[in-house]
Amino acid sequence: MFKEKFKRELLATLRLSIPIIIAQLGVVLMGVTDNIMVGRFLGKVPLGAAGIANTIAFLIASFSVGGMSVIAPMVSKCVAESEEKGIKYLFSSTLWVAFIYSVFLSLVGFLVYHRFDLFQQPDIINKVSPPFLLIILASNIPLFYFLALKQFADGLFKPELAMYITAMGLVLNLIGNYVLITGAGIITPIGILGSAYATCITRVLMAIALFLFLRYNANFKVYFRRVSLLFNKKLIWEILQRSIPGGAQVFFEIAAFSFAVIMMGWISETALAAHQIAISIASTTYMMATGFSFAGGIRVGEAWGLRAPRGIRIAGFAAYFWVFAFMLSSMILILIFDKILLSAYINDADVIQQALPLLSIAAIFQLSDGIQVVGLGVLRGLADIKIPTLITFLAYWVVALPLGYFLGFHFKLGSIGIWLGLLVGLTISAVLLYIRFTNLISLKNLKKRFVLVE
Repeated sequence: MFKEKFKRELLATLRLSIPIIIAQLGVVLMGVTDNIMVGRFLGKVPLGAAGIANTIAFLIASFSVGGMSVIAPMVSKCVAESEEKGIKYLFSSTLWVAFIYSVFLSLVGFLVYHRFDLFQQPDIINKVSPPFLLIILASNIPLFYFLALKQFADGLFKPELAMYITAMGLVLNLIGNYVLITGAGIITPIGILGSAYATCITRVLMAIALFLFLRYNANFKVYFRRVSLLFNKKLIWEILQRSIPGGAQVFFEIAAFSFAVIMMGWISETALAAHQIAISIASTTYMMATGFSFAGGIRVGEAWGLRAPRGIRIAGFAAYFWVFAFMLSSMILILIFDKILLSAYINDADVIQQALPLLSIAAIFQLSDGIQVVGLGVLRGLADIKIPTLITFLAYWVVALPLGYFLGFHFKLGSIGIWLGLLVGLTISAVLLYIRFTNLISLKNLKKRFVLVE
């Protein structure tokens, strides 16, 4: 009986995960597309400048990226409980939360833009990167709304909506990058800033398209007709209480990798470009793993709404199974095709030579990265957020970064030492989050935490 239920759950999780994965790729692939196009057409210095700008902008956005991820399990729980009114209130409150994030994170971004020199980057990076950063920061605002709406679609078990819109957005962004960077023989080339403008325009169109589809499509009228945008203080505060720690989880990890970018700039421009390429590849697989994480959280949230302890356990382990299989495959492929992957970014022998060992380490930490992100997702489905947030802080900021700095600069291992520190931090996070999940899903603890039925 258990095997049959687990097989059905594996299929259900996979069906839910695939469109979420494709849509999640859109979040990171626009930055990857920017880096590839800038690197291929403009060289390693613009690549380093665009790379660090995209990294900082995504770091600031990570609070919203992680924070909004609590919405889908809340929606799926309401669906399981047949709470149509609850879904309507969640919709309007989620848009207000996106607005709050837009205001506060934009202010943070504006301060960072004006004090970019604090990152102590080479002079040429300090000159080229800030204008690019300002445009990408502006593009974060429509991104926040898109993510909020995407979480709603995912929670309603309609993740293909965001998938289709993201796929069209990626094509538009690619074309926009080419035309605005090079001119394509029809307009005056804008260069590196053309890449940033392409991303900004694409994100605006994606957010508008998803909102219109959710608001006016016949299949969703039952949830969104007569929806008011009145400020529901109680529900907004409830979302923020879950969302802020959830955002901190992602922020601590992304911030660790972002600070690693800054440390690379202390080494050399070549090390910075090499790191940016390797982290772009690793970020792609990571964002795909978040698809399994979000799907796991949604399935666990639905099982919670149905008050089914076995369903909670099966849903969690199904998400772990798929992410392990996927990240193991990713590790193997990265190790086999490392040079081909790197050459897709840039034709600079020095950069590729420095990036090769970093990409090997990235391949190894695929499993740790996937397991820890799914751990965060399934725990989020149980509304367990504060302890996982503490775990991520300790793993990245108490272990990974200090160890990376120590190995990189005191032991003179350079960029390799920094990445070894990140590997250790990811592994610690993965192990502790898995222990946390297995502890919570014991029947004894589930009955303490929730009112459940068999």
